[in-house]
Order: sequence, then structure tokens, then C-alpha cells
Amino acid sequence: MLDSVATYAKSMPARLAVVDLASGRRWSYAQLDRAVDRLAAWLAREFGPASGERIAVLSKNSAEMVVLQLGCVRAGAIFMPLNWRLALPELEALVADARPELLFRQPGFAPPGNAPRTLDTAEMLGLGGDGDVPPVTARRDVEAVSTLLYTSGTSGRPKGVMLSERNVFWGCTNLIHGNGVGPDSTFLCDMPLFHTAGLQAATRTPLLAGGTVLISEGFDPEATLARMTDPSLGVTHYFSVPQMAATLWQRPEFDTGKLAKIVAWAIGGAPNPKAQSERYLRAGVRISEGFGMSETGSNFAIPPFDLETMLAHAGSCGLPLMTVRAKVVDDEGRELGPGEQGELLIAGPSVAMGYWEQPELTADAFRDGWFHTGDAAMRDEEGYHFIVDRKKDMYISGGENVYPAEVEAVLAEMPEVAEAAVVGVPDARWGEVGRAYVNLAPGCALTGEQVIAHCTARLARFKVPRSAVIGSPIPRTASGKVQKHLLRARALEEMGL
Repeated sequence: MLDSVATYAKSMPARLAVVDLASGRRWSYAQLDRAVDRLAAWLAREFGPASGERIAVLSKNSAEMVVLQLGCVRAGAIFMPLNWRLALPELEALVADARPELLFRQPGFAPPGNAPRTLDTAEMLGLGGDGDVPPVTARRDVEAVSTLLYTSGTSGRPKGVMLSERNVFWGCTNLIHGNGVGPDSTFLCDMPLFHTAGLQAATRTPLLAGGTVLISEGFDPEATLARMTDPSLGVTHYFSVPQMAATLWQRPEFDTGKLAKIVAWAIGGAPNPKAQSERYLRAGVRISEGFGMSETGSNFAIPPFDLETMLAHAGSCGLPLMTVRAKVVDDEGRELGPGEQGELLIAGPSVAMGYWEQPELTADAFRDGWFHTGDAAMRDEEGYHFIVDRKKDMYISGGENVYPAEVEAVLAEMPEVAEAAVVGVPDARWGEVGRAYVNLAPGCALTGEQVIAHCTARLARFKVPRSAVIGSPIPRTASGKVQKHLLRARALEEMGL
């Protein structure tokens, strides 16, 4: 049985487990264990023990979502968090795909039109009786699906990633050993709990280690900085995407001296520009760059214990974590050596079981014990890996491969640039050329010509974008990833193509 909350409820019952920052409510491990038991008992009564029924939730981050995921595990149901930022038709498509038996929703959110029975999240913690516990037979095997996470949809139609408790355990264990997590750790969770970074990296990881998780409703630059630097909260670990780190750096009240107690600030979700890493590390902030996916959990990290080593490997996503096997292969599946670029493949116990009711996609992505990430990568002689870009985001200009992330990293060197994204667009002469979208830091000015000139001085000619758009919103998923397919569509429309 993999159940850290039940374990710590016995060994250290009074230790603080969860704080809901929006409401101020606090749960010790003993209190969290009882809340999970009560809800699990109710779910087992409603749907039968070990039912495998999907239980959906549409809510901003809250402690109830944590209780529900753990309650589903103990009841033998499948936890299914929904992205509340999606439009109703998109939510209806997910409901139609997974067919949940029950939807919990936070008051204020309209349920999808095809939603089944619906209850408010405010009712959730009062559903079980004080002494209710689920039957022992309610739990399903640790290899069975326990969570259904829909991918963020950076490339189109979302897919339901099937995760078992074994997958969750090893994904979090990797992060524990790679980021110095223990019983004295306190995580601040701003990432959405319908995303693997919030649900696993920032929440299940500290609970597996006996630590504390502070759950916020979401990222707010002013509130986040205040919480990260508040001695009474004692935040030691944080997770963000690169865009969040850039936003915080630009805040007028940002003070690196107040972040000295941060053991590891994990950054993932997209390649982190080397210039940004160096900026933070030289200021003494322990940015722990890494790489993970819904399908694989946590895979790589630069251990946050030696600032000199971290600085020497800035721009890398780090070394494979404890239970991870990784290799870079060419289009024929041959393993490549140091310095050669190819597709990154991942294997290990944290790798998901596949995609919900999509056997063809599963067979294509999960082959011969390896998950094909779709990411272009390389490794150096020391074994540090570098994510070059998504393979599908690469474009070919004049016969040469161009990876937008490399261009975006050069744009991030400009102090005036708050965020940038590059896509390939058709070109009559070169086949494709780059088009950069750039948003500026507060109080800064920059022209498209200056952007192009900066790139020309630092990149091969074929990599330099042919156009730059200043001040146009960059579409992102709820987890902060750029939606390149939407940006490409916008670019084609702007160009009249």
C-alpha cells in the first residue's frame, strides 16, 4: 500500500500537512488522514468499492482537491481534475471522453452541459460521517489507473494520461532525491492542480516526504513574492514555469536577499533561457532547472546544492533523476552520442500507463518500454541533458533545422524583453522563416528592427527571424506553456495566408 498520509498520521500526527491559503484552513497529517477516509468511505458507498469510476472536479486550487485525489485512491475511483480555464465546449469534450459519474464544482463555475450528477466542492468534506473509513477491499492495485490528467493541449486535442499510484510514487520520489525534500520542507503551490506540476511536483511530493504544502488559488506575482519571503510561512521549495520566474524578477519589490532560505526553485514546463538561469544563480537564488511531463513525472534536475555547479550547467535541464533512464535517438531509433541532437526517450517506473481509450496513440508513444517525448534534445559528455525544443515546433529554413527555443533564449538576453515566442511561417524563397512575438518589460521600449539586429549579432543567418511583432499577447496554457499552434494560426492570419 502506497499511502504516505496514512503513514505519517501514525508516526507524526500533529505535523502540518496542508494549508489552504485562500481560506486559512490547516490540516495536520492526522486531520488530513481522517478527511480522506471520510470522503473515501462515502465514494465507496456511492459507487461501490474499487469501482474505477471517474470522479471529476472543476475548481481553482483548494485543499478539497487534494482530499479528493487521495480519497479516490482509497475508494478505488479515478480522480479527474478539469482545467477550469477551458471553454464549455472544450470541457464537454473531456466529459464525453472520460464519462465521469460525478462532478464536483467550485461555486461560480458553470458545469459542462453534458456533466453527470454535480455537487459543490463546499459540500465535499462534509459527505462522510465522523467515524467513516473505506473498506480494505476498496483500494485498487497500485498498478491500476488512479488519476486521469488531460494534457495541456499545446499541440491541439488534449489526451487523457493514465497514472497509477506507482507512477505518482516514483515521480515524486525522483523529485525528493533530486531537490533536497524532507519533513522540514514547505512547498508553495501556485501551479494548477489539474496539471502534473501542481498536483504531483508541488503537492504530492511534500506529502510523500512528510513535509507541508501551502496551496494558493493560483499565481499572483505580488502575493507569491510576499509568501516566498514571509519567515512565518517558511517556504523552502517552489515550482514555476520560466514565464513566472521572469515576471517575478521584474517586480519592483523583488529582492534576492530575501530568498536565501529557498532550497530549490524548480523550473520546468518549457526550456528556461540560459540568460534567465544565470541571472538568478548569480544573485544566489537556487534555480533548479528540470524536465518532466504528465506522461513521465519528474525526470531531470540540476541538484540545487552547489551554486557553482548549477551556474556551470545553466541552460541544461540537468541529470536523469534516480529511477529514470534516458536516451537521445535519431529518426531510425539509433542512440546518439554526446552533442548530437535527436528525440528524447524516457523509461522508468514513473512513466504513465498510456492514453485513456486511445490505443493507437498509446502504441505510437509508448514503444518497447520507452516513452517517445516528442522533444528534441542532446546530452553533453557529463550526462547533462538539454531540451532543444519540441520536435513539432522545429521548422526548416533553407534546408536547415531551426529550433524556436534557441532563438527565444537569445531574445531573453535582452533586458527589455519580458517574454518572447517564435514560430515558423511560410516563405517563398526559404520554405519557412521565423516570426518573433515579443512583449516588453514595464517601462521599456524596443522596435522590431532592434530585435532582429540583436538576433543577427548572435545567431546564424538562417536562424534569425524575418519579422518581429511587438506587444501582441502570447497564448499560453494554464500551466504557462506557449500554445504554438494558436500562435502559428495567428501569424498566418496576420500575413493573409
